Amino acid sequence: MELQKLSTTHQVMFSDLISKSLDADFEERLPLGGSFQKKTVKDRDYWYYVSPMTNGQRTKKYIGPVSDEEISSRVKKFNELKSDYGQRRDIVRSLIAAGLPSPSRIAGDLVEVLAQAGIFRLRSVLVGSVAFQTYSGYLGVKIKEALLTTIDVDFAQFHAISVEIDDKMPPILETLKNVDETFKAIPHLNDAGTTKYRNGEGIDVEFLTPNTGSDKHQGKATAMPALGGVSAEPLRFLDFLIHKPIRSVLLHRAGIAVTVPAPDRYAVHKLIVSVSRQNDHAGAEKSYKDTQQASALILALDMGRRSDELGEAWMEAWKRGPNWRDRLEKGVSRLDQDTKIILKKAIDKACALERVNAEDYYGPNTFLAA
Repeated sequence: MELQKLSTTHQVMFSDLISKSLDADFEERLPLGGSFQKKTVKDRDYWYYVSPMTNGQRTKKYIGPVSDEEISSRVKKFNELKSDYGQRRDIVRSLIAAGLPSPSRIAGDLVEVLAQAGIFRLRSVLVGSVAFQTYSGYLGVKIKEALLTTIDVDFAQFHAISVEIDDKMPPILETLKNVDETFKAIPHLNDAGTTKYRNGEGIDVEFLTPNTGSDKHQGKATAMPALGGVSAEPLRFLDFLIHKPIRSVLLHRAGIAVTVPAPDRYAVHKLIVSVSRQNDHAGAEKSYKDTQQASALILALDMGRRSDELGEAWMEAWKRGPNWRDRLEKGVSRLDQDTKIILKKAIDKACALERVNAEDYYGPNTFLAA
């Protein structure tokens, strides 16, 4: 697999667009004249925005943790923020013309309407192939279009976060119908809760949450109080994927500020899940795509001089136990030899920086030629 480096000019443009989109998102969702307040929950401080008085009432909106420097910085300069929709739209068009991926119109519209409804403000993470589209600009590497196409939009949130946040989105189905009136709730197979919505064209919007507990939770919908009346599908290994996410931008309209998994975690997670979906033709296709996406990110992280981050993510997953190690080794066996070599060098580099023995983080046959 060959990847092409993005020009320095376009890398700078993408980085600037992330900042401008975050500023615009922050400004546009909060009315002027209100004030910010701190609230302590379980020994952690969080920002909330109290709106100006309207009809004798004020509303309170969750903003994010005080420890997040980007959020706290925007809180301090809120009254100075000035969005420029036209300028951002021109940057998006230039980046798309340079070969960076953009989502389908409906996928972009769905992410945008949910972003406006607060899904990222309430610390959900965009996952799946739509999230994968944001990595080209973030890493400064053009990734093959065939790896980016998708018809579905997936979001994930930790259940504890959904419970603890003193705020919630408007009803999800009403929000989705603002994009397409044909959206309907899809009944869950095992529970009364709804984790998935589908439109008349078969496009799904699905909500996920990590399952780090008993197997009895697997396959059962988990209520998510912050997410507008939806439940989420509990999945193994998802906690690793959405831990310490990053901010990026989806190239749709004037740019949508999104929260997505760190690309190093995405790559390792794809190696893990690639071995789970080979029971039928559709599963085999998904497994192949998982491997291809993992391979592309391994190469892109190496080209972007972020191989140590990849190695650190692998080390964390490897330490999770025998089941994780078995899946990692099976996932690696699906990579071509050149990509295996790059991944091994990344692990060796990370281990050297941590001053630990690299051979403790892979088996004797992990990187052997097929």
